[in-house]
Amino acid sequence: MFKCQMSCFLLLKGSFRFPEMGCDASVMIQSTPNNKAEKDHPDNISLAGDGFDVVIKAKEALDKIPSCKNKVSCADILALATRDVVVAAKGPWYQVELGRRDGLVSTAASVNGNLPGPNDKVTQLNNLFAKNKLTQEDMIALSAAHTLGFAHCSKVFNRIYNFNRTHSVDPTLNKEYALHLQRSCPKKVDPRIAIDMDPVTPRKFDNVYFKNLQNGKGLFTSDQVLFTDRRSRPTVDAWAKNSPAFNAAFIKAMTKLGRVGVKVGSNGNIRRDCGAFN
Repeated sequence: MFKCQMSCFLLLKGSFRFPEMGCDASVMIQSTPNNKAEKDHPDNISLAGDGFDVVIKAKEALDKIPSCKNKVSCADILALATRDVVVAAKGPWYQVELGRRDGLVSTAASVNGNLPGPNDKVTQLNNLFAKNKLTQEDMIALSAAHTLGFAHCSKVFNRIYNFNRTHSVDPTLNKEYALHLQRSCPKKVDPRIAIDMDPVTPRKFDNVYFKNLQNGKGLFTSDQVLFTDRRSRPTVDAWAKNSPAFNAAFIKAMTKLGRVGVKVGSNGNIRRDCGAFN
C-alpha cells in the first residue's frame, strides 16, 4: 500500500508503503544479481510498469534540455506524475513540493513491515501511519487511493472462501459483492488475475470509495474496517456525504506523505537512469 508521494502511493495502484529509506524513488530501481530491489518484493507484484515508463520517459526528455540536465530527480518526477494521475481521474489538483533527491539504497527487505496488509485492522493501520507522523484522518484519506487501480485475486481469497471457522465468506461483505468477487476470482483462478479496487467507479478518483464501505463493498478487510470500527466510521460517513471535505483532507495527507523520508543534499543524488543507481 508509495515512495515519493505515489511511490508512497504506487501510482494509485492502491497500496501505500513507507519504505525505510523514505520518499526517494527507490521503488523504481531494477534488481541486480547482487541485490533484490524493492519492486521485486512479492507484495509489489502489481506495480504498474507503464506508470514507471512514463516517469522514465519524462526524465529522458528533461535531460535532453541543457538547462535541465541532471537537475530533476526521479523522485520529484514521480511525485508530479502521481498528482497528474489523480487530476486525470477527476480528482483534486494540489501543489507538489519539489527538491527531493533520489535514494541510494533499494532492497526488497525494506518493504517488510512498511506496507499495510489487506487484513489489517484500524489499530494496526493507525500504528503504521503514526510511525510516519500521519494521523488516523490522514490514514483514512490515503486509503481512498483504493478508489482507483486494481488488486490481485490472491489478496481476497481468504475473505471470500475461507474467512474463519464460522463463516466461509466475511459476513461484513455485501452478499452481491461477495458473489461478484467469487465470479471474478474462482478458487482455481491464476492468483495474479486483477480485479478493480472500486467496483462502482474504478476509473474515477472520487468519494464513492466511502459510499462503497457503507454498503459493505470494501475490497480488503483493511478497507471495510474503516466503516465497521467506531473510531473511523464517523469520518467515512462524513466524507461519503461531502466530497470537497474529502478532497481537502486528501491533499493535506498527500502533502504530509510526500515529506516522509525526503532526501536532500548528500543523503541522495539525482539519478541519470531512474532504474539504476549512478
